[in-house]
Amino acid sequence: MSLMRQSFISIQVKSISFLEDSSSAAVAPNPLLVGLSLIPGAAAKGAVCLDGTLPGYHLHRGFGSGANSWLIQLEGGGWCNTIRACVYRKTTRRGSSKFFEKILPFTGILSNKAEENPGIEALLIMKIRGGNIDPDQCRLHFFNWNRVKVRYCDGASFAGDGEDKANNLQFRGHKIFLAAMEDLMSKGMRNADRTLLSGCSAGGLASILHCDEFRSLFPGSTKVKCLADAGMFMDATDVAGGHTLRNMYEGVVTLQGVAKNLSPACTNQLNPTSCFFPQNIVSHIKTPMFILNAAYDSWQVVSSLSTPSADPSGAWKGCRSNPGSCSPSQMNFFQDFRNQMLNALKGFSTSQQNGVFVNSCFAHCQTERQDTWFADDSPVINNKPIALAVGDWYFDRSSVKETDCAYPCDKSCHNILMR
Repeated sequence: MSLMRQSFISIQVKSISFLEDSSSAAVAPNPLLVGLSLIPGAAAKGAVCLDGTLPGYHLHRGFGSGANSWLIQLEGGGWCNTIRACVYRKTTRRGSSKFFEKILPFTGILSNKAEENPGIEALLIMKIRGGNIDPDQCRLHFFNWNRVKVRYCDGASFAGDGEDKANNLQFRGHKIFLAAMEDLMSKGMRNADRTLLSGCSAGGLASILHCDEFRSLFPGSTKVKCLADAGMFMDATDVAGGHTLRNMYEGVVTLQGVAKNLSPACTNQLNPTSCFFPQNIVSHIKTPMFILNAAYDSWQVVSSLSTPSADPSGAWKGCRSNPGSCSPSQMNFFQDFRNQMLNALKGFSTSQQNGVFVNSCFAHCQTERQDTWFADDSPVINNKPIALAVGDWYFDRSSVKETDCAYPCDKSCHNILMR
């Protein structure tokens, strides 16, 4: 263990430039690099990326006590809601495996190092932070599991099923999800004793949409839970009084044929677009689920609440770049957004099997980043970092219902800001 870890004393606020793929913004030194595997039989099942190429994933095998445990991370990366947007998307890694990175770093929840994902080192760090943990419980975590990152190349959170022949577009996200799961089953996942379906951003939404379906793949004896990181996208009013994200989601759901793959428990009561929003879905999920989200989700702040089209005068530009520059009325707007998120989770939180960790940060995706998942100065609520909160919930060590005080009280935040 490093001297820095042993001498952990205080927590500093950090600001990090907002990136489209925030998981790459804070990679641990010398990360594990994992190669890409395409799914050879996927095309025969109609499971192809937007441009018709094969989907794929990155798999690092588990070892020791984790050899029969599986963590599936669904990649995020936005959506495409128009023909034009999807035609462009298929020229990128978000729509074609031709542009996939052949090797990805596995950090945060995907790390194979006990000190990063965390194992026994968690004991000493928690003791320094004033907490108590059983050493045997620290050994139960995800670093030695089979860890998989399923690549995202459809643009509808692995939920679409349709095509546009005129523009050579395949909307086959749901088939990709099923083909990936079938292929992983053949590689040993069918014998899993423990599994966790997780995802960040659009992948976090996907983990919500597919949680019960994932559960159905395994016998009752297998422990199955789901984790959504930065997937709590809200049907909220933007600064101009419009519904930027609802308009986008309506295009995604309609264009990509998503409706047929949404929860019937929701669509029996609401329209398909409403049932693409987690606030209308989470109460229907039967499988244990953990919601991890920043109360002031930085992607939603920039791309849903205060977009340039909603703010043509630029009055919100400084505020969305630096919360410290927000006027009292602007901050009240964000506080109202936080309250909407907390209210949407009230019913979900009452279930003993579910977990919640909502910190009052301007951040997005905190499981894949090493600095926010588990580090000397990672974000905490009640002295508990995200990794240990998720671990306590998954391994039934304790109930986790952590809700932060309102901004700016949390000094442990790593604020990921748009510049």
